[in-house]
Amino acid sequence: MTGLSEEDWTAILLSLKVASVATLASLPVGLALAYILARFRFPGRTLLDGLIHLPLVMPPVVTGYLLLLSFGRKGPIGAFLDECCGLVFSFRWTGAALAAAVMGLPLMVRAIRLTLESQDRRLEQAAGTLGARPLFVFATVTLPLALPGILAGSILSFAKALGEFGATITFVSNIPGETQTIPAAIYTFTQVPGGDANALRLTAVSIVISLFALIASEILARRLNRQVASFS
Repeated sequence: MTGLSEEDWTAILLSLKVASVATLASLPVGLALAYILARFRFPGRTLLDGLIHLPLVMPPVVTGYLLLLSFGRKGPIGAFLDECCGLVFSFRWTGAALAAAVMGLPLMVRAIRLTLESQDRRLEQAAGTLGARPLFVFATVTLPLALPGILAGSILSFAKALGEFGATITFVSNIPGETQTIPAAIYTFTQVPGGDANALRLTAVSIVISLFALIASEILARRLNRQVASFS
């Protein structure tokens, strides 16, 4: 896009990197949690569901502060990962990806869970009666049917990660080239004289990416509805 400065491109590319890593890293966790909530009934299920969706209703600054306490260099998890693996989250782009993953996980879990709950369980039962093992049934029946929901949830999580600001800036600050994503860069430009033009350009980029993600999610949702109807 013409008119974008090197600083703008740095923020855009970093945002895409953070959002991609956050989405890919949270996908196995989101799929597992969605499957547990959709398929099993157990004490504490409602509490688990509430904890998963807590980042959606809790102030993002609180989420970021809790991440700083847990995954910071002096936090119990952060100190352990630093010593054993050399993995540092605080004030690094990896921390921005972690914060984005936590904030986007509820959207991913919800989309996948709704897909799993709408599936016809008789298809899985039929595969089981033919001698298929549970893992094989999951890989060949459950997972392909849930693919539209998985893709939709991933896109929503990706879009959420691109727009994440409160938790990220609290956990990893606003360091140009390291943790300064599009929202943080827009905030920075609005605080300096003459930064409105840069802020408007990044705002336009953010709107285009987010709109594309929402349209793609809607298309996938419609495909899901047609798929469910074909098996009903």
